[in-house]
Amino acid sequence: MLALGLLAVVLWGLGWAFGVPGRLRLLMLACLWFAVVLAHLLLPEAHPLRAATGGRAEPWLVLGGVAVLGLGYRLALGALRRAAPGAFRPAELERYARHILLREVGGPGQKRLKQARVLVVGAGGLGSPALLYLAASGVGTVGVIDADQVEASNLQRQVIHTDARIGWPKVHSAAEAMRALNPFIEVRPYERRLTEENAAALLADYDLILDGTDNFDTRYLVNRVAVAAGKPLIAGAIAQWEGQVSLYHPAAGGPCFQCTFPERPAPGLVPTCAEAGVIAPLPGVVGSIMAVEAVKHLTGAGATLRGALLIYDALWGETRRIGLKPRPGCPVCGGTGKAG
Repeated sequence: MLALGLLAVVLWGLGWAFGVPGRLRLLMLACLWFAVVLAHLLLPEAHPLRAATGGRAEPWLVLGGVAVLGLGYRLALGALRRAAPGAFRPAELERYARHILLREVGGPGQKRLKQARVLVVGAGGLGSPALLYLAASGVGTVGVIDADQVEASNLQRQVIHTDARIGWPKVHSAAEAMRALNPFIEVRPYERRLTEENAAALLADYDLILDGTDNFDTRYLVNRVAVAAGKPLIAGAIAQWEGQVSLYHPAAGGPCFQCTFPERPAPGLVPTCAEAGVIAPLPGVVGSIMAVEAVKHLTGAGATLRGALLIYDALWGETRRIGLKPRPGCPVCGGTGKAG
């Protein structure tokens, strides 16, 4: 086998020295591999040639499979460069290679992610994983709005922050983590509360909104402004051991948040995490689902949670999916699924 390896090196080197194109040199090596595999399949088991090349065909078949995978990987990167010249730097192509290999995303989908602008409302339990995965996925512009500062009690579940950044504004702590994870994206931190006065102008600059807040006043506000602007909204919520996620987009025929939750719960009926507690990994699961839904919506991959509410029960390891429809007479979207 060593002699055969040396022969392959010599063939490659001679081809390079005489200016033979790389594709022809690869073809020569492929012919050599094919000849060896054919010899193992056709020659008698005791034949000297089979003994000299390892005695079995299986290692050569595995070697061929690995070579094909490697070549396919290089061809995929080359195809992306040709499809979108100048859109990605070589380091970005390497970074997003696993996305590019997915047929549902590929080069065009990754380009859409790079061109996308996503606003995340809240840099807490749900915002933490969502922001990290949006950054890692290559979303070109990620905005984050939050008026709070990092506290020690946040670190049990808000994984975007660190002990060293206690006392920092959450948006700047989150921005630091996202930029460290992916220097090829733009991060826009907004250290303020979302209000009736600033919401419309802020949301107008983004393609998709993610709401990870923990109070109904802000949820209803985000929903009203998103519906008025025709923007899709991915909203998540958690409590103790249970979480839920949906994509609300009346402009595309789905319900809005207020269609699903027409009235805020009575005081004390839905306690906050600070009041009732929450298991640490739960926000990571639900926030990651929000990020997956965002990537699917932006790339057009698969079926999103528009018109469905996904409920995850961590305590019993159960997931339920409930169908949602626009509610006739909804004061926000009208219940026609055509607002915006």
